[in-house]
Amino acid sequence: MTAVPHPSHSGSSLQRPLTVREYAELGEDDRHRYELQEGSLVVSPSPAPDHMIAIANLILQLAGQVPAGFKAIPDVDVDLELVSPDKPGFSRRPDLVVVPQAATGRVREEGGLLRASEAVLVVEVVSLASRRTDHVIKRDEYADAGIPHYWIVDLDEPVSLLACHLAEPFGYQDPGDVAGEFVTEVPFPVRLRLDELVE
Repeated sequence: MTAVPHPSHSGSSLQRPLTVREYAELGEDDRHRYELQEGSLVVSPSPAPDHMIAIANLILQLAGQVPAGFKAIPDVDVDLELVSPDKPGFSRRPDLVVVPQAATGRVREEGGLLRASEAVLVVEVVSLASRRTDHVIKRDEYADAGIPHYWIVDLDEPVSLLACHLAEPFGYQDPGDVAGEFVTEVPFPVRLRLDELVE
């Protein structure tokens, strides 16, 4: 999703950049989908139906393939841990993230956000206005954050998936887009029928 700067939250002006902790303390907002970009609160437009259908179908296909002890979670904040906790921070909200179950337990007990260092995989589904954000900006940010695997799903026909893997010091490397059926052994064995994501 493409995000645009948003100067306020629940009607109160934000006078300075936010840390990730301050962002997390804003709490849930059912009306908007926020991310934090270098301390600035940004809001994304509501996703299109095909976008949400693809995410739901992706979760259904992943059910039973995500290893025991891990959780696939849609649309949740992830602290990218790119700066020290007292600096204006970065938090992204991937369409899907896979983390160890212990990470969800930590958030339940301590509060705060999931962390990039806990993420095994993040997935973004490309929207009409998010192509550059997903392929360039988030690709760089997720690589800088050390997330080992980043998948970019493009719903343009034929539906395709670009599987990026971290290859230090070069950032993400990828073998190119795959359409039809996607099969991989990393970060865990998965078989996806990409042509069924929007059906």
